[in-house]
Amino acid sequence: MSQRDVIDFAALEKELQAAVESERRYQRENQAKLRAVTQGVGYDQFRGLVLSSHLKPLDKKDKDGAPRKQPWNPVAPGNK
Repeated sequence: MSQRDVIDFAALEKELQAAVESERRYQRENQAKLRAVTQGVGYDQFRGLVLSSHLKPLDKKDKDGAPRKQPWNPVAPGNK
């Protein structure tokens, strides 16, 4: 059995994961493009929608009751 006949499963798995992620990104960006065209937005908004397609909105549980890590106005005297 030659070196050429041996299958490198780790490399194959890595290539598969990259292909799956690439397909997910393509589908996500394509859906954002279709939504932008349907909404009839300008180029800057279109570009913004496509570039931000990977972002997800916060759930209610993510923002309610969560401690704030940064005060709204760090210069105000009461925020020490």
